[in-house]
Amino acid sequence: MNNERHAHQATGQTGTVRLSRRENSIQALKFLLFSISAGIIQLLVFTILEEVFSLRYWPSYLTALIASVLYNFTVNRRYTFKSANNIPKAMGQLTIYYLIFTPLSTWWGDVLVGLGIWDYLVLGVTMVINLVTEYSVNRFIIYRTSMNTREERR
Repeated sequence: MNNERHAHQATGQTGTVRLSRRENSIQALKFLLFSISAGIIQLLVFTILEEVFSLRYWPSYLTALIASVLYNFTVNRRYTFKSANNIPKAMGQLTIYYLIFTPLSTWWGDVLVGLGIWDYLVLGVTMVINLVTEYSVNRFIIYRTSMNTREERR
């Protein structure tokens, strides 16, 4: 059975794609692994900007966050959620999440670093919060009705 037909057969009354426990576990693991790779990108960009260019926390964090979000969106849409969803629509929905998360996390990060908390600890905790909340937004809002609809090229 192809992915598109599988996704449409496994939808409830709300149109939400229902996954088995195993499928949910695999999806969460993929998201975690891709997010770890995005976190490495974020950490590298952050470190270069802060250590090499001596930028303050918030511009280093903001630039690194943007780089990791673009990467993470691309790989998770394709490989984790396997969505044929309209790319501009999905990116717009994720943008709404980041319009809330980014100013808040930039603000609390700058405040905590200003209070003397180690900037890499602040970054790490913020990245974990981002991982959990972004997965929830992707899984239960953005790709809720379009998981496993992307046809693989052969």
